[in-house]
Formats: sequence, C-alpha cells, structure tokens
Amino acid sequence: MAEALLLKADRREQIGTRFSRKERENGRLPAVIYGHGEAPVSISLDYHDLTMELQHHHRLVKVELDGKESQYLVKDVQYNHLGDKILHVDLTRVDLDERVSVDVEIELRGTPAGASDGGVLEQMAAAVQLECLVTSIPGSVRVQVDELKVGEMLTAGQIALPEGATLVTDPETPIAACRVVAEVAEAVPGEGEEGSEPEIIARERAEEADEES
Repeated sequence: MAEALLLKADRREQIGTRFSRKERENGRLPAVIYGHGEAPVSISLDYHDLTMELQHHHRLVKVELDGKESQYLVKDVQYNHLGDKILHVDLTRVDLDERVSVDVEIELRGTPAGASDGGVLEQMAAAVQLECLVTSIPGSVRVQVDELKVGEMLTAGQIALPEGATLVTDPETPIAACRVVAEVAEAVPGEGEEGSEPEIIARERAEEADEES
C-alpha cells in the first residue's frame, strides 16, 4: 500500500450548496470533521490528493489544520448521481488505539474448480463489515475461490480475515457462488410478424445530495 499523504486542510467559514460548488470548481473538496464530543469543523481538502488516498484504500488519513497534524477516519464519502465524482467527505476523530467497525471491499481471487464443468463465478457481496484497530484497517479482503464447485456457495463466515480483525457481518451472508448459467433460446419472429423491441425504462435519480453536517 502506498504511503499516506499529508492532506492540507483549510477552514471553511461559509457553508452551503453554493459555496461547496465553488470549492469544487477551485479543486477543493468540502469536508467535515466531527466526533469525540467536539464541535464539528467544516474544512476543504485538495480534491486530487484526497481522491488518491481513497484510491489507495487509505481509510485513516493524515490532515494538517491550523498548523497541527492529526489523523482522522474517513467515515462517509458522498458521490454525485453518476457515482464518478466526490461531492463531500465526512471525517471522524479517533484514538489510534481504538477499535472501529468499517466496511471493507472484497476481492475474489482465483478460478473456481467448477469452471471446468461450465460453472460461472458470481460475486454476491461487494464488502464485509469488520471490527479492527483504526491503525490496522485493511484495504481489502482477498477471498480465494479456487475450491468452489458448481452449486457451492462461500459465506462471510468462511473467509479468512486479516490478523486482529473480527467479522461484524452476519456469517451466513453469501459472498460468492459457482453456478451454471442456463441459456435461453431467443424466439425469432416469423415472416409477417412484428418483432417487439425491448422496452427501455429510464429512472430519474435525485439531485446531488450535498447536505453539510
């Protein structure tokens, strides 16, 4: 894992949707620091630097504010309606010897044994919730699927966890399965019959959520 960057933070005196949008236009990302019984602090961070930290799966970030360096846990990341741009980040104060519950991404590794029998690997959960030291949050949980045969399923309780971590997710939660995908023959319209085109249903999503804590 890449070494964590030191993120330089500025205090935000003006908050609200209009000011947050202007921050993002200037390459800054609106954020809030809260927790441990202290008053929330509105700040802005360099958008590129914070994005790099998240891409490297850093959940504990180093932030310099008013000349003082502290470490905070990335508690929540809000994206736009397309899911490709960060709008806001919540950071929470933590003690470095504190245990926290976090969602950790699952990475499936290997080829299931059932692939030779026509089986297809299906991932059924994107993440599991773990409890661990705030300084030992894993970037991901790698799950080997080599032994999965057709019709078999892997649950959360069966995966190997990082040292010192305990599972919070229900152990019976399905993580991956190897299944045979049935092929359905498509009916070809006869001569003189009108073939119906697939109906396209568009769902409108809500506008960007940009509420300030």
